[in-house]
Amino acid sequence: MRILGALLAAAMLVTGLSTAPPASAAALTEVTNFGPNPSGLRMHVYVPDQLRPKPPVLLAVHWCTGSGPAMFSGTDFAQLADQHGFVVVYPSATRSGNCFDVSSPQALKRDGGSDPVGMASMVRHALQTYQGDASRVFVTGISSGAMTTNVMLANYPDIFAAGAAFSGVPASCFATTDGSGWNSQCANGLVLKTPRQWGDLARAAYPGYSGPRPRMQLWHGTQDETLRYPNFGEEIDQWTDVHGLSTTPTTTDYPRPNWTRTRYGTGVEAISLQGVSHNLWTSGMGAEAVRFFGLDQGGGPGPVADCQISYRVNAWNTGLTASVTITNTGTTPLNGWNLVYTLPAGQDFVSGWNAVYTKAGSTITAKNPAYQPVLPAGGSVEIGFQAGHTGDTGEPAAFTLNGTACAVS
Repeated sequence: MRILGALLAAAMLVTGLSTAPPASAAALTEVTNFGPNPSGLRMHVYVPDQLRPKPPVLLAVHWCTGSGPAMFSGTDFAQLADQHGFVVVYPSATRSGNCFDVSSPQALKRDGGSDPVGMASMVRHALQTYQGDASRVFVTGISSGAMTTNVMLANYPDIFAAGAAFSGVPASCFATTDGSGWNSQCANGLVLKTPRQWGDLARAAYPGYSGPRPRMQLWHGTQDETLRYPNFGEEIDQWTDVHGLSTTPTTTDYPRPNWTRTRYGTGVEAISLQGVSHNLWTSGMGAEAVRFFGLDQGGGPGPVADCQISYRVNAWNTGLTASVTITNTGTTPLNGWNLVYTLPAGQDFVSGWNAVYTKAGSTITAKNPAYQPVLPAGGSVEIGFQAGHTGDTGEPAAFTLNGTACAVS
């Protein structure tokens, strides 16, 4: 593993992955005491000089033998943060070989322990510290970081809106029970399952969760010698099943001469690189991930769906009721809808009406009732809920309809 990691690191340097930090007064800063961190990960954060209001947060995860600072200097996510005003969090692995844990039983379930718990703590710390937008949190990674990206989306679908994995494997593909961190069967592309089996493994990471699932962008070289190319198809199988999509692409195009991009509805995007090895990173890939996330939408608060939310509250000593009007401001009907929001600290959901509600901590998902599945273009629906509170009767910071942020009035 050490030899493999060293070879990968050397190859990255040869191909120019290590570049100068962005020309900015902002700097990479280490953060300690950021929350539960069972495996002792280190955290670095980059905050651009021009930070947009309620900034999105991107978790950028390094390769084996790498580190958070190496990911910072070796990719263009910090420069893109300068352009678009989001926060970047860079975790550093601490185990032998500096690979992240994507194989132990603890790592492959929500809050089970190991590295994913520490990274979730980093994201929560960044959201709180910089008053970030909890509906616009993303994760990306290369190699070990790509495998981690798959795991984080399975373990924490309520935290992340989308991910981008560069040379990875499906969530739980690397699972072992003998304490080892390397799974040769998976690495060699020999672990093959049906889409439903892969989807079930992702869903099993957070049993009982029924909210929206993060979108996924996948990248893989056809000549990957480390995590072989069949893993790319298995990742597509996993995430299309998680989103309830067909494995048949809805569109296919060719952004660069050796790139083939397939899209599966709006939930999954996959880019195959013909003749490219495991070390696939080249200029422009970071920008493609940022585009997929929607972080390139000018310097404002980010992309807004064709929807608007009107929120009205009636509060008393320890309780409140809220009326929420959802308006489809687009030109096409929504055949099935779900609204996701996170209650402010101290508010506790009690019950709701005119929708089917599920609760995961302070995050609430309101789905259309069976008798009202369609929200027509220009149409509105009013739902509501009751909650207890300890003093803060304010509205949620953001609302997402079918996975995309809405304007709020």
